[in-house]
Amino acid sequence: MTELSTLSPAERHRAVAATFAGVADATTDWDAQTPVPEWTAREVVGHLVEWLPGFLAMTGVELPGAPSDAAEPAAAFGQLAAAVQALLDAPDAARIVSTQMFGDRPVDGLIDQFYTADVFMHTWDLARSNGITPDLDPAFAKTLHGGLEAMGPMLQQSGQFGAPIPVPDGTDEVTALMAFIGRTPDFGA
Repeated sequence: MTELSTLSPAERHRAVAATFAGVADATTDWDAQTPVPEWTAREVVGHLVEWLPGFLAMTGVELPGAPSDAAEPAAAFGQLAAAVQALLDAPDAARIVSTQMFGDRPVDGLIDQFYTADVFMHTWDLARSNGITPDLDPAFAKTLHGGLEAMGPMLQQSGQFGAPIPVPDGTDEVTALMAFIGRTPDFGA
């Protein structure tokens, strides 16, 4: 397994997207419930397909080639991943854009911090909806967990994450991250 924390934003996206795509290819029930109570497996992909283009558009960045819906979820994610990868592999991927909430930031950094991290966490959701145990980097999970934990009460107030679920000491890093963002640790196991 590649240690994701050591990679550039483009390399990290390539690796995280490949893991998600592998889970998507293995998914047989797109109507299965996920650990996110409001979403089925198909809706996890729909979420990824829908939010990123709008988020980037608010900074003046277009995402050519992004799918318009997730009717065919595995194919839609593949199309989205290719569009994002092309943007990250472009010579101007580190150009600075202005955001209302986060100030001036490089495009690749925005994608890395918000989208690639989201794909990483939703890989677990999609996998568990179909009883799959995904191969996720525990060191990167620990990094994400620490970053989210540092946000304090603001994280819960955002409405984007469930209430943390306590786990015993010694819980693996991936499960600890998922429990911290409100996922039932043994969902689909």
